[in-house]
Amino acid sequence: MGGFPMALRSHSICLVPLVFSLLSVDASTAKAIAQTTFPFNAAYETEVNLIPIPSTDVSKAFVSGFNPDAPYGLTNFLSIDNYSRIDPDTGNLVFVQDPTKFGLQGFPIGRDEFFGSGDDKLFGSSSATASFDFINRQLVGSGTLTITGGTGRFSGATGIFNFSEIESLDQDPTAPLKGRAFLSGSFQTPQTIPEPRTNATLFGICVIGIGLISRRRFL
Repeated sequence: MGGFPMALRSHSICLVPLVFSLLSVDASTAKAIAQTTFPFNAAYETEVNLIPIPSTDVSKAFVSGFNPDAPYGLTNFLSIDNYSRIDPDTGNLVFVQDPTKFGLQGFPIGRDEFFGSGDDKLFGSSSATASFDFINRQLVGSGTLTITGGTGRFSGATGIFNFSEIESLDQDPTAPLKGRAFLSGSFQTPQTIPEPRTNATLFGICVIGIGLISRRRFL
């Protein structure tokens, strides 16, 4: 530091931590998180298999769906390891994916999946109820599907779909119930985007600061 006037030393010492502080802020804010929203409205032709679980009043339900024109190429839908039983108070079928809610132990938790021919997939969980419309000979259901993840373009997806489903009761009771499910809602995916860099601005601040210090030195 020999040869530097005391005032210049003082200002230099003050300027250095300021520059490092600003550079640290620039590094920590180099990226920001945005979200892309995907609206979703689709109808799938469905098949429902109900398989009674021995020694219980619960059935295991598997649902598959197909729509060649579904949004984002998600032509197929699966809902596996659902559990259903009749609510004695309402007479409606209740569907859950957590078997412990019906007092079952050692059974897998259910899940939902949308997929097509590529790598883009959506994963989720659902719950529903269904009532018997004996006048129109239909089983009418509705519920909510919560999107909890995905792959491909939909990695990290979250969202909510509402759905309704109708199956005719005039079918072979030993065959899968065929019907149609209607889904509507949206999901979001996170997207990392770079923020405008501030290095040029910081460099300008440094130059101005050093210039002011040098000017004071030679006044």
